Amino acid sequence: MSVYLILLAVPLLCAAILGIRLYIRHAVEKRITQYQNDLTQKHCEEVDNLYRQTRGWRHDIKNHLQTMQAYLEMGQTEQLERYLHDLTTDYNQVDIALKTGNTMVDAILNSKLSLLKTRDIQVDATALVPSSLPFSDVDLCVMIGNLLDNSLEACLKIPAEERFVRFYMSRAKDNLYLYVMNSTNGCYRREPGRYRSTKSAADHGYGLLRIDQVVRKYHGYQDRQDEGNVFATEILLPLSHNVSIPSP
Repeated sequence: MSVYLILLAVPLLCAAILGIRLYIRHAVEKRITQYQNDLTQKHCEEVDNLYRQTRGWRHDIKNHLQTMQAYLEMGQTEQLERYLHDLTTDYNQVDIALKTGNTMVDAILNSKLSLLKTRDIQVDATALVPSSLPFSDVDLCVMIGNLLDNSLEACLKIPAEERFVRFYMSRAKDNLYLYVMNSTNGCYRREPGRYRSTKSAADHGYGLLRIDQVVRKYHGYQDRQDEGNVFATEILLPLSHNVSIPSP
């Protein structure tokens, strides 16, 4: 009788374990999907905010010119110099500095770089990509957004004078190459073959998971490295052979 019960219990136990695994996988995928939706909404709001600022600045340009003309005619050069300084600072925060050749990448990249600059982070960015890409615009923008969000969070943990982000994206032979480097406080969570998020347990580090998912989805390559107070991520995504990079 006991042997019969054991034989009966084994498949039931296996089925229960399989059910638990499927439930956990479904729960994780659901959380990641929700995270992606929330992040996409956040990116859209950032892009909308950037273009609102840009449109507002352009709308006010006539008033700015009239004000500067008045200062000049009255010989108030100090006031004019101060006004120009404030105007330049304001413009630098909304300027769409990078034109990569891809509209979607332009939108997300410039909104993120604008946000970095408002947080006293030194930014050095170069990007030039094919106008047509063999991967989803959403996947690419989510990956770029996560990379720069992680850089922002790392920089905010250190003094303003130490903050920097380097971003480079271009075609490298038959691949799209992305490289992001940022300053950090030197605290990392490592596991064999991977890094873990340093966020609280409630945040779970879904950004790293989404980046990993996109790289795997398109059979790409990814490498994360740290050296002291600097962290870098390198990504290669295969391109089809019929795309071309526009001239600068």
